Amino acid sequence: MSGASVSDVNDRLSALELRVQQQEDELTVMKAALADVLRRLAASEDSASNTKKQHTGKGGTPLREAYSMSCIANGGTSGRKRDSTSVTRKETVSSAAKSVKRSSGMERSQSSTWESSEENRNKLVKAASTSKLLAKVVKNAEREKNSQAEGNHIKMFMRGRPITMYIPSDVENYEDVRTELPSERLKLEWVYGYRGRDCRANVYLLPTGEIVYFIASVVVLFNYEERTQRHYLGHTDCVKCLAIHPDKIRIATGQIAGVDKDGRALQPHVRIWDSVSLSTLQVIGLGTFERGVGSLAFSKADSGHHLSVIDDCNDHMLTVWDWQKKSKIAEIKTTNEVVLDVEFHPTDPNTIVTCGKSHIFFWTWTGTSLARKQGIFGKYEKPKFVQCLAFLSTGDILTGDSGGVLLVWTRDSAEPPTGKGPRGESRINRQVKGHEGSVFCLCEMRSGTLLTGGGKDRKIVLWDHDLRPDRDIEVPDQYGAIRAVSEGKGDEFLVGTSRNFILRGTFNDGFMVEVQGHTDELWGLACHPSRQMFLTCAQDRLVCLWNSDDHSLQWSRTLEEHGHCADFHPSGAVVTIGTHSGKWYVLDAESTDLVAIHTDGNEQLSVMRFSVDGGLLAVGSHDNFIYLYTVTEKGRKYSRYGKCTGHSSYITHLDWSPDNNFIMSNSGDYEILYWDVPNGCKLIRNRSECKDIDWATYTCVLGFHVFGVWPEGSDGTDINALIRSHNRKVIALADDFCKVHLFAYPCSTPKAPSHKYSAHSSHVTNVSFLYKDSHLISTGGKDTSIMQWRLVEKSSLSLTDGLLSNSAPRRMDSIFTPPAPATTTPTQEVAPPPPPPSLTANGTQEHSPETPPPVELAPPPASELTPPHSESTPPPSDSTVSLKDSLDPSDDTATPSDEGLPPFTPPS
Repeated sequence: MSGASVSDVNDRLSALELRVQQQEDELTVMKAALADVLRRLAASEDSASNTKKQHTGKGGTPLREAYSMSCIANGGTSGRKRDSTSVTRKETVSSAAKSVKRSSGMERSQSSTWESSEENRNKLVKAASTSKLLAKVVKNAEREKNSQAEGNHIKMFMRGRPITMYIPSDVENYEDVRTELPSERLKLEWVYGYRGRDCRANVYLLPTGEIVYFIASVVVLFNYEERTQRHYLGHTDCVKCLAIHPDKIRIATGQIAGVDKDGRALQPHVRIWDSVSLSTLQVIGLGTFERGVGSLAFSKADSGHHLSVIDDCNDHMLTVWDWQKKSKIAEIKTTNEVVLDVEFHPTDPNTIVTCGKSHIFFWTWTGTSLARKQGIFGKYEKPKFVQCLAFLSTGDILTGDSGGVLLVWTRDSAEPPTGKGPRGESRINRQVKGHEGSVFCLCEMRSGTLLTGGGKDRKIVLWDHDLRPDRDIEVPDQYGAIRAVSEGKGDEFLVGTSRNFILRGTFNDGFMVEVQGHTDELWGLACHPSRQMFLTCAQDRLVCLWNSDDHSLQWSRTLEEHGHCADFHPSGAVVTIGTHSGKWYVLDAESTDLVAIHTDGNEQLSVMRFSVDGGLLAVGSHDNFIYLYTVTEKGRKYSRYGKCTGHSSYITHLDWSPDNNFIMSNSGDYEILYWDVPNGCKLIRNRSECKDIDWATYTCVLGFHVFGVWPEGSDGTDINALIRSHNRKVIALADDFCKVHLFAYPCSTPKAPSHKYSAHSSHVTNVSFLYKDSHLISTGGKDTSIMQWRLVEKSSLSLTDGLLSNSAPRRMDSIFTPPAPATTTPTQEVAPPPPPPSLTANGTQEHSPETPPPVELAPPPASELTPPHSESTPPPSDSTVSLKDSLDPSDDTATPSDEGLPPFTPPS
């Protein structure tokens, strides 16, 4: 055959291959579109059904007045071991007959015991505890016999310190007290924020039109046109990396290692899941990875049958998996240096490339072995970091490094004998200066052109097929450096930044903000008294006002100090923000104008609370004092009124009485004190006089009506915030183990049951109900996230309930200007508890009869998408059902002491 004929045949073959690939891409998009349409139809039908039920049925549950008696003696001195937790700043409404005072603080207590004293002091009532616990109960009972009881009360011991909580007068017989699960549940509705500050390549557009990204332990699928979110909640700790399957439907996400509340390890792993049904397809790496999953990638040449994973351990192990079989095929140490990226070659199924600190490695994978060839920089300057890599249409490899240079690597054509080691060396054949400072990300476009994102110069550059710069655009400084770039619709592209923004833009029109949030630890939270809005403040010095209806940012302002606490004036006209230095600000809630600045002491302010009529403001400080101010002109003028002196440790929480005459406060050493405000802020010595005060809010974590929220084995710092709903039905609680709890109010029996929910990956710092009790807002610490939960009745929960969270179109110019970046310390991760035993192997809910199973939507061919059948292959899950948020009663009734279970390993 002549040379011309061979060339013609090759051209025709190439054209046919291209056509087949285009057809496959079209089929993939059609599958995704069809699946999305079917899902929307199911959601629409379910929504219509729920609407009909709402019109025909009568809702509402009566206020729960029942207490549960679990291990307290009536008329005797019974002790019970129980743990205390840290106090949290929360606005709650407390009732006199139901008010629970709880001492919380940062000081740790190994255990706590409860005692009830009345007339008969020799009677001990057993209540669901171990024999060892009963022995301690008897010991405490004997000790109590030697002391005099002042009326009916409960005693809880923290670190050996007694905390006395007086039983309200309307509780005639404590033995009859019951605490049950609340009928209300929480459904995750919206997640504010994005993790870009320390991650890369984690923003992609799916065929469904959704942007996929992650924050905390939640993977978010956000449709920016329809303003909806869906959430994958299978992970148990921080998600750190994300990879998209070649079919654009399946997604792999990797998480870090952590520890549970008992110090036991939570294993890092990778979860492969379906982005349409949100069902988990496979979980791999349990027991294999050590510290966490640093990066991962699907193979391309074999249609994504394999997955490569880099472990963040000291040796940065590279593993190759047949993920559908959960089979580890090959494993090898890469280097002791940081590895930043891993990719399969798009046309050679046996080539894997990794890069990181001062290296790029080319791996030849044959069977169960991996052979390494190191990239030689030769005459070119060796960079400190090879930050990212991509593949050109020619098969060459393109890298971006910390010097702002793009290098093109070409592999020698010489092939070694079969099984004789790695293929020919890859050498640099071209160098191009790309950016000033690091090149953080590379993105190959459908057209064959290339996008690069710079760090220091914050530029996105479009390169043509010959790697010549065509166009560029600079990301404004307030958004931070570029961390991720991906292709969007049409000529759009998506950008993730180091200040936790996700931008959508074009070279012609510039950028629009799609996602934004805080960039540092978040503690301050206050809900508006008459509107569906809430305010947050954090250590990034930002104060942000959010609209919970359309999930938009109303405004933001940068302070000179780190914000730590906040409260709205009852009129809603102004908001106060307390800082770490003792200074506090008053801002106009509409214009953000500065109304006033005051300073109380030089230590952190932990709580600010207006009285019910707005005429007084109480400021709790870490200097052990509560400062009181008279407030006039609707919160615009403040005058020092007095100071509450008597606490022996820092103030953690406080609440007002409805008549504005009394304050209840907690401190860091578990004190519950009461103050008579009109009489010179005097300390009330006889605390039993306050047992029937109907507290207007309830945020104190120690007291008769809330002591049941403390988990068994607590060290005294486990609870960061507590708040009672305005309708006085439930208590929401934020703990140190990444969970949000929902208890019935009052909660006056030890080891009370609760509904538990996870989405945060760090300690939950604060919780607050919106003014209508329609939603609960929770804030994360190190994960910098804000979660918006919808309160629903159990009977109203369904498959599509919470599947899509809608919001009205918002202004695309809602942009705020963060402060200049500050030096940050490495993120401290707090691991959540391991999954409850009632879940399926992948951590999804076993559907109860009242919750219909999800509809399988346009499944791909079984040979491609269906993993081998095994016990570890779970059923599809609801978008808000997860390993950590089960609606199965066996999970909801689990108490905090049930969380200390070993990590769950799916059967092989």
